[in-house]
Amino acid sequence: MMSFLNNLFLMPLANSAAPAGTENVTHMMTELVLQLAVIIIVARIGGYLFQKYLKGPSVLGELLSGIIIGPYALGSLNIPLWGPLFPPLDSSIPVSTELYSLAIIASILLLFLSGLETDLKTFMKYSVAGAVVGLGGLVFAFFLGAWITIPFGIADSIMDPQALFLGTIATATSVGITARILSEKRKMGSAEGVTILAAAVFDDVAGIIVLAIVVGMSKVGAAGGAINWSHIGFIAAKAVGFWIFFTVAGLLLATRITSVLKMFRSNETIAALCLGLAMLIAGLSEMAGLAMIIGAYIMGLALSKTDIVNELQEQLHGVYNLLIPVFFCVMGMMVNFGAMRSTLVFGLVYSSIAVLTKVLGCGLPAMLMKFTPRGALRIGFGMVPRGEVALIVAGIGVSSGLIGQDVFGVAIMMSMLTTVIAPPLLIKSFEGGSGVVGGSKEVKDDVMSIALKFPSDSVADFICGRILNAFRNEEFFVHGLHTDTPTYQIRKEEMTFTLIHDNENITITTPVKYQLVARMIILEEILTLQDLLESVKDMKSPDSMGNELMTGFF
Repeated sequence: MMSFLNNLFLMPLANSAAPAGTENVTHMMTELVLQLAVIIIVARIGGYLFQKYLKGPSVLGELLSGIIIGPYALGSLNIPLWGPLFPPLDSSIPVSTELYSLAIIASILLLFLSGLETDLKTFMKYSVAGAVVGLGGLVFAFFLGAWITIPFGIADSIMDPQALFLGTIATATSVGITARILSEKRKMGSAEGVTILAAAVFDDVAGIIVLAIVVGMSKVGAAGGAINWSHIGFIAAKAVGFWIFFTVAGLLLATRITSVLKMFRSNETIAALCLGLAMLIAGLSEMAGLAMIIGAYIMGLALSKTDIVNELQEQLHGVYNLLIPVFFCVMGMMVNFGAMRSTLVFGLVYSSIAVLTKVLGCGLPAMLMKFTPRGALRIGFGMVPRGEVALIVAGIGVSSGLIGQDVFGVAIMMSMLTTVIAPPLLIKSFEGGSGVVGGSKEVKDDVMSIALKFPSDSVADFICGRILNAFRNEEFFVHGLHTDTPTYQIRKEEMTFTLIHDNENITITTPVKYQLVARMIILEEILTLQDLLESVKDMKSPDSMGNELMTGFF
């Protein structure tokens, strides 16, 4: 009976006439599609339930969904006619390469959009603070993470490869989870938000250098040779050079890049090309030794002050909603509770230190950079998640034979606990006032308002549409905001206007230096409407037009 059912359902998936390679691809794609279907459904439902009933961020529901259906939980159970949906793999990454690749692409999209949401002025203002915060967290986390191995007998000294690797793993920061929460709480452009992102970028660059040094020292120690400092110096220079070059080049060339993209006159094409550029820089970033998400963030940051930023966010919103839950669900699927049993106590202590070293190591320097204790705590909590970055570093240690499965299990536990603990702490910390000494001071241009009043809401609605089209005809990008009162942001290069349609009133807010541009476009449209109304007078009377239209009906 089972054989019959097996043939009935599975044979159509693998054409007997097809070559063996084709059968493998068909089976692999079928498995991937089924896995994605389950992930999307479970992650979205989990995120929705967590947000609606537990009043928490949907990212936590997506992470927990991944833990439940992952290869170390329900995913390993046999399904009749198929087998385990998510069979655990004997590698540092327990999901299939195809599924993990999709999660990485999702993380690139997430950081590209995080870069687009970043306020460039605020980012530049707090870049020094970010570097200081990142350095503080890195030093605290590395030395305490390595030292704690000695009292527990994991390592004999801080120079032991196990100690060096656990110190390196503790320095990692996974900014993806923090970025998602900042975005949901609309705090991406806050002083704390941009400082966290700047510190995470610094953390990643410095983390690569630390990893290169630790791997070099560990391999030399195991082989009994001398450390190749010139090779380590080359890796460090390449990572820092890439970061500085592409950030500066992106900021200087962003306007020219968008000018070329606008020649396509299609918002869909422009969004696809920008995402392609982000993936290109992400790939180059990986080749330079940095994480791919850093390259994607650099591209998003460069485009954040251009006039196409709102269109990009709107065009990519659907892809974001589909792929980002997949990323967090796959991160949850990597959690293996079984690997934590033998080192449970040490893992809990190490995880606690991993949290404290980021909160104190990043929080204390933040207070020296004019953040209040409240702001410093927000930054510290934002730097706590280790996520996939710690797992990748730990995977390098396992694959190179420098750490064992027990230390890898500790890294998984720390990664999981910091990933789960940080979001609620970060959300709670953002309740209350400003986290900057003297309050947050935003740089604002001098602005003025142009108020227009019309006889009725219908007339105002009609003229509002005409004015928006007039701006579009002048190659402005018009973006409707999700507000109760119809509000539109109108942008072209450095010019930004805001139009609000409130019943019979239309108000255009404009920087003083660009008010003439706004006035001329509106005046030209009003004059066009006047000509239109004059031409209406020459039309036949409505009664005679009605009679003509009804002729032949009866």
